Amino acid sequence: MRSEKRTIRTLSHSFYDLKYHIVWTPKYRGKALRSQKIKDEVRRILEQICKWKKWEIIELHIEEDHIHLCILLTPRDSISYVMQVLKGKSSAWLKKKIKNKHGLYERKSLWARGYFASTIGMDEYIIRRYVRHQDTHHKISQPSLFDKAET
Repeated sequence: MRSEKRTIRTLSHSFYDLKYHIVWTPKYRGKALRSQKIKDEVRRILEQICKWKKWEIIELHIEEDHIHLCILLTPRDSISYVMQVLKGKSSAWLKKKIKNKHGLYERKSLWARGYFASTIGMDEYIIRRYVRHQDTHHKISQPSLFDKAET
């Protein structure tokens, strides 16, 4: 069992815990993120974007040829929108700040077109057990407000 406590977030009409593990690479799988200056700038830019969009970075690790990001999103944002914003804004801001130094590509996006995304959720075993035992769960007598109103 994990000792990590789950934190459920809320919006006006929903509860959520939408965590994703995302991985993406520079174009041509180049080692464009080799320099510590670029790694620091990418980290700063991604943190600013997430703060602006109210997304929460859980973990961020920048390798020289790819980025791993664990992020908590809101139900308002699809994963494709999140990637569009993260890759688009970071590419533009990086090229503006760093210019043509450090092997960054001058035209088009810094990032390759694709990405990997996976949800980080409750253990599959726990969910399957919960679903399997729904009939038992619903058989338990629950007090009702309407029972008291009838008397």
